[in-house]
Amino acid sequence: MATATTNTNPSTNSKVDPKAPNSEAPLTDKATSAAHNAVDALSTRAATAEQSIREGASSSAETLSEKQQVAREKLNQYSGKTRKFAAENPLATAGIAFAAGMLVSALVRNK
Repeated sequence: MATATTNTNPSTNSKVDPKAPNSEAPLTDKATSAAHNAVDALSTRAATAEQSIREGASSSAETLSEKQQVAREKLNQYSGKTRKFAAENPLATAGIAFAAGMLVSALVRNK
């Protein structure tokens, strides 16, 4: 009769291999390296995006400033023309003001 022998050696019976930490270290190093590379790449892209946004904002501010200047010039030009028209045609100016007042009061009353 054959009897089954059990191996009572703790190093072979254990589920944790004592060499496992040594074999996992390169994997950890690779994962750490990959994470660092990903963070570096993301940082580079974020810096590029930030620079692009800053340039766009600066360009938009300049464009807005130019548009405001043009609008001020046109406002001054038309304001001068309106004053001149009002001085030359006081009766027509009074009629226009009366009509505009009636229109505004009618719109306010309906709401």
